[in-house]
Amino acid sequence: MATQHHNALTHALAGLPGPLPPSGVVHVAIPHTSRFTIVGNHLAQHAELSLVAIGIGVHIQSMPTGSEVGIKALASRFTEGETRIAAALRELEAHGYLSRTRVRLANGRLVTRTVFCNQPGAALRGGTVVTPVPLVAPVPAPAPLVTPAHVPVVVAPAPAPSPSPSPEPTPVPEESHPPVRVPSRTAPKAARRPLPRPRELTPELRQTASAILAGLRSHAKELVLSEDDVEALVPGVAAWLERDAHPDTIRHALTTELPQPPKHPAKIVKHRLTVLLPPPLPGAQELAPVRRTLVIPLQNCDGCDRAFRATAPGHCRGCRNEPTATAA
Repeated sequence: MATQHHNALTHALAGLPGPLPPSGVVHVAIPHTSRFTIVGNHLAQHAELSLVAIGIGVHIQSMPTGSEVGIKALASRFTEGETRIAAALRELEAHGYLSRTRVRLANGRLVTRTVFCNQPGAALRGGTVVTPVPLVAPVPAPAPLVTPAHVPVVVAPAPAPSPSPSPEPTPVPEESHPPVRVPSRTAPKAARRPLPRPRELTPELRQTASAILAGLRSHAKELVLSEDDVEALVPGVAAWLERDAHPDTIRHALTTELPQPPKHPAKIVKHRLTVLLPPPLPGAQELAPVRRTLVIPLQNCDGCDRAFRATAPGHCRGCRNEPTATAA
């Protein structure tokens, strides 16, 4: 397939009238007859949007009305993570291409309504309210199929701009029409806990902690740490060792059930050293026996059958003193 594509492009460039430019891209323009979307240069060549935001904007514009374009839906289709996709959507919102609002349906359910505007500058100049419209350009009815012997390919050099059927809208300065910024609905993340540190980082603790971190790749080949990572994570392992954690226990906590594939080994180790830190071992005061109150059981007197407290059966105090009283 690569050879066929190379030959086709070679023939197309050979038929180009005039000399080719010494550098830069050369466009091979083949007219589309189906499955195409018209994208303005104000979006494709936006000077303030990132490439991720431009790509997501073009993708959303090509999707039909009703398609799922939320953060999780886009993250399931592309390799970018949810954080980068959320930031790109906020860029599109800040420049007026995207609007996300919460509306309540007739049954009382709250849903997010996403509206994409292909020309936010024109909408601001006209003063009109943007309503949800299909996000895909209408496809004209296909013409009767004709199978010619050779399909001509039109090649145009990059410096010569192709004539546009309609003039591009003049961009509106942000000072005159500031974009409407919608606050993000993403809940703020809690502050991350700092890496634990020992009370005193002795040379012995530092040496043992460095050896444990450097040897993690022997137990889990994914955990390859750099020298800087080992130096930064030494206090966390030293805090575990200070709390009498065995080196095997530390290795087991850091190497079991790893995510596949682990993208950031140092961050995984730091997170586990922080959230899985064991408590200090209890001291002698915490392990002191609980003082119990001695309860003397009740006994029935062998003489008068009265109840009295004693450790063994026998006579009560009155029966024991009765001979003495009689003798007196």
